[in-house]
Amino acid sequence: MANIKSAKKRIITSAKRADRNKSVRTGVKNATKKVYAAIASGNKDDAAAALTKAISTIEKAGSKGVYHRCNASRKVSRLTKAVNKMA
Repeated sequence: MANIKSAKKRIITSAKRADRNKSVRTGVKNATKKVYAAIASGNKDDAAAALTKAISTIEKAGSKGVYHRCNASRKVSRLTKAVNKMA
């Protein structure tokens, strides 16, 4: 454990940020899984609804700095492409 006050604060704040980032990443993964599950079931309406929620979640993660903006954009692009590929 650190002895210096600023180092102690760094440990606490980095732990808080790590927990928050983990929560956001989990939310993105769950939203992505829901989209792919809807695609697998073949229901385009459900897939489109899940896609809009997933895009919102991913864009928020990108704007907060949890994901790099290019990474967030790539995730959105791949999901959209997968939903649009449905017959």
